[in-house]
Amino acid sequence: MADLLTPFLQNEFWVSKIKRRLPYLFRIAEIESSRGGHTGMEVGSLRERIIVALLIYKFGKENVITNIPITFPEADVILKGHDNPISIKTKSGKDVG
Repeated sequence: MADLLTPFLQNEFWVSKIKRRLPYLFRIAEIESSRGGHTGMEVGSLRERIIVALLIYKFGKENVITNIPITFPEADVILKGHDNPISIKTKSGKDVG
């Protein structure tokens, strides 16, 4: 799986775009999932959808499989032509930069 994403994540254009936009989009996700000054657990699902949208934008909708049963362990998205699913994890907190 690393072989597939490595060229994408080493491309200066994409890295610059991700660094500029992802924090903004993640902040919107936090605001949308906040209640009473606390961020809810659903922020992880919103962030996951943001990252899946990025993969769809880069690789095309026809190459990103998102219709994965909830019971399928550690799989959030699969890229066509690759057997290993991608599991998306994000982290919240004051220590995250």
